[in-house]
Amino acid sequence: MMRRYMRALLLCTVFAVFSGLYAYSKVFHTDGRSGARRAFIPQRDTGARRGVRPQKPHWYNRYIMRQRGQVEGAGNSVGVRSEPTMHLAVVACGERLDETLTMIKSAVLFSIKRLHLHIFAEDQLHANFMEALESWPDAFRSRFNYTVYSISFPSENAGEWKKLFKPCASQRLFLPLILKDVDSVVYVDSDILFLQPVDDIWAFLSRFNPSQLAAMSPEHEEPRIAWYSRFARHPFYGRTGINSGVMLMNMTRMRSTFFKNDMTPVGLRWEELLMPLLQKYKLNITWGDQDLLNIIFHHNPEFLLEFPCKWNYRPDHCIYGSNCASAEEDGIYVLHGNRGVYHDYKQPAFRAVYDAIKKYSFGSDPVASLLKPLKEDLLNTTNTYCGKSHSLFTKRLALSLANIHRKPPRGK
Repeated sequence: MMRRYMRALLLCTVFAVFSGLYAYSKVFHTDGRSGARRAFIPQRDTGARRGVRPQKPHWYNRYIMRQRGQVEGAGNSVGVRSEPTMHLAVVACGERLDETLTMIKSAVLFSIKRLHLHIFAEDQLHANFMEALESWPDAFRSRFNYTVYSISFPSENAGEWKKLFKPCASQRLFLPLILKDVDSVVYVDSDILFLQPVDDIWAFLSRFNPSQLAAMSPEHEEPRIAWYSRFARHPFYGRTGINSGVMLMNMTRMRSTFFKNDMTPVGLRWEELLMPLLQKYKLNITWGDQDLLNIIFHHNPEFLLEFPCKWNYRPDHCIYGSNCASAEEDGIYVLHGNRGVYHDYKQPAFRAVYDAIKKYSFGSDPVASLLKPLKEDLLNTTNTYCGKSHSLFTKRLALSLANIHRKPPRGK
């Protein structure tokens, strides 16, 4: 009897050890692909006394408990249909922490389906992102998962890619090669604000024809004042070029497609195309990776679906007078504050929207604490062309805010 008891005890102990190791491997592992890190352990306090275990910050303990819960929940999900997940990617370097968090806040506020955030950031920003995101109230934090990645480029040309245009901006070109297990993703610059649910831009994937693998908006609506049609020294897409600040990608198709080009008579895969393209045009490009995308889709226009400009509304659409017809009709869906307009006073209408979303407290009345003061601030910007179109900035936002508390329970 004692022998049987000891065998049972031994089997239970072995099972517990392997179960623990399995859970540990799911929570703490490093993805060997291009430096992507799935979970993070804060650096030890070098000033701590030897033999004294430094206390983990509250946000870190909360992160670990959440990850453990996801691992345990996965084991009990047999027969349960998981909710579809949308993937959103952003790159943050330098002083872009607050700007990126405000973008994520706008995405989380309005989205209906669950989000997975792919945050590419310099290593010194990783803990800051985790601390901020884990501090959000559970009602909003439960709407998304996230992974923080190190900035990484092909080792043989890393320096050249990193200094192209702005630090880290060209990281977006390598998303299909880094996120190998992700089918599709919405990439956005850190200076994007969603005024409409991400779900609606994600839905464009279902509109792709069999050849289309990406979607972007035109750089401009009017060729006479557009940058590419006036100044570009390289091929570009369409009449006015494309802007890559908002880019929907079917990365499965991007990885398997052969792209026509002006360097070889045969098509090249995405990973074969980028470096030769940079070598050929690096003395002629001004906007870095965006110019390279323009060259690629100039030669492969059938691969691209165009968004209306309301999905990537920039100061160029109003600085000389309103020239985005889709926004005039429906309002602005996605606001793009390029050229730093969220942080100076050159375009106060853009800054007003950014400040309103940044200051909004999760859970407070969205109309009273966000929409109403924003409308009042926008009335003070009517001395500018963009301010004269202030109703465009709140038309879709008002509808999105009204739906914040009307969402059905997730997973049902």
